[in-house]
Amino acid sequence: MSSYGDLDRPPLHEGALRGALVRPGGLWRDVRVVPETGSTNADLAAAAGGGAPEGTVLVTEVQTAGRGRLGRRWAAPPRSGLMFSVLLRPEVPASSLGWVPLLAGVAVVTAVRRMTAFSESSGEGGDVAVDARLKWPNDLLVGDRKLAGILAEKAGDALVVGVGLNVGLRESELPVPTATSLAIEGAPLSDRAPLLRSILRGFETWYREWTALGGDPETSGLRTAYKDLCVTLGREVRVEMPGGGTLSGTARDIDGSGRLVVDGPRGETTVSAGDVVHVR
Repeated sequence: MSSYGDLDRPPLHEGALRGALVRPGGLWRDVRVVPETGSTNADLAAAAGGGAPEGTVLVTEVQTAGRGRLGRRWAAPPRSGLMFSVLLRPEVPASSLGWVPLLAGVAVVTAVRRMTAFSESSGEGGDVAVDARLKWPNDLLVGDRKLAGILAEKAGDALVVGVGLNVGLRESELPVPTATSLAIEGAPLSDRAPLLRSILRGFETWYREWTALGGDPETSGLRTAYKDLCVTLGREVRVEMPGGGTLSGTARDIDGSGRLVVDGPRGETTVSAGDVVHVR
């Protein structure tokens, strides 16, 4: 079938993306689009081991062995989403690296909200956008349904950050009923290229500021921006810990290392990793 077989899902064009994003002195050094791969994260991790530079971007039209957090499998029909990874080598203290996936979350959710905004036809003015929010640490939600996931992994002395964002996925194609897509949410957006450009430009802006300030989430404004977009804060949560066991309480804050602060039966506990469930 031609790559134009589904007109609601136009293909991405590597040359156009490279021309729009790669510039002298910019973060993005190369942008590649492949028709299919097992995992963009795994591919870039291998490239990192071979000395690939920071700012390498790999995008795929279909991912056959994608993984979400906690090793969950993630898959979608060809060209129905944005599936890409970026290679980073941030020169910041190791204690600041937990902010990288949160930074990616801010970039993605900000781009989604901006690119899905459209003027109201009622004549009252103003803009309406998909009300995407962040669930700690790095899921995008619309209401209680998942729109996107982010996975950051160490690759030697580098970090690889992968994003899977549902764009044109239809209700009948959802892998689970708790997922959603921009199309299902009524977003006037079918061409993924402008959205990808917006995400990567926003990411570069935040990343440049954050790294220039030594990974400080306060002076860079990153912690404030994340908290403003995080729907987990103030909620009753249950955290399923990686080593087993659960922690229940109220999500109170995001600390200076990007950890979730949960006020539970034994006082405040900071959580650096875990599967958060928003308790109704």
